[in-house]
Amino acid sequence: MAEPNAKPSPSPPSATRRIARWRPWVQAAFLGVWLGPLGLRLHSIPGCVFHCYACPLASFACPVGVAAQFSALHLVPLLALGVVVTVAVLVGAMVCGWACPFGFLQDLLAKVPLPKLRIPSWMGYGRYLVLIALVVAVPYLWGEANALFICRVCPAGALEAAVPFMARQAAGGNPIQWMSPAKWVILIAFLVAALLTFRPWCVVLCPLGGFLALFNRSSLLRLRFDPKTCSECNLCRSQCSMGVKVDVNVNDSRCIRCLECTTCGAIRLSTALRSEPTATGSTP
Repeated sequence: MAEPNAKPSPSPPSATRRIARWRPWVQAAFLGVWLGPLGLRLHSIPGCVFHCYACPLASFACPVGVAAQFSALHLVPLLALGVVVTVAVLVGAMVCGWACPFGFLQDLLAKVPLPKLRIPSWMGYGRYLVLIALVVAVPYLWGEANALFICRVCPAGALEAAVPFMARQAAGGNPIQWMSPAKWVILIAFLVAALLTFRPWCVVLCPLGGFLALFNRSSLLRLRFDPKTCSECNLCRSQCSMGVKVDVNVNDSRCIRCLECTTCGAIRLSTALRSEPTATGSTP
């Protein structure tokens, strides 16, 4: 017989919560795919994450760069589009939260114990501005000479390609070809922003993440919110570093499906094959 004042034992973590605990390890494991420790360079094959192909260890081509090059030629990048759409249909933007090396870097920088600023949700539309303007319009209108204009202003290119290249030159005793002042400003601004906010590139500027997020509501793998088990504790909202009101819009376009919101128990990972309805809360 239980004691009258005994506290109830905590419920065991859900299957989704147990999966969430593996996220940092899965992110680290994917580095072995994108960084190619064996020197595997398959640049004719586009990947599905934001990663500079000019990085000395890059295994696959960046789908953003491939799309820009094809746009300059007035062609449709069928292979890159096929890879990205396939991933998007299966998991939506979950690839951003679990497999993207540039996202993983921002997660690590965010762990530095500094006050964090919240990025307004409306700034997320910047991703689509970058996609339309820099990935499609500029290459299409100004041709091959500007096909990789986005690479010139990309912090991933500066950090993953230019910095290692300069370091290799310095280690070999060769004259260093320094990055342009503009690249230095972009890189420093990105690093400072990543220390003071959560995933600034992903939230505001990443064209690939913006495209993947379009499939969050229709992907095979998705999140479900059960209002019957919700105690309105707001724990799901407080755990979301992307600022999503998960109980209101569980598959919001800002969601990278890190699964931190599943701590509350009212949200879990599910699939489109389940017939249960996807409910939303009633309060903003």
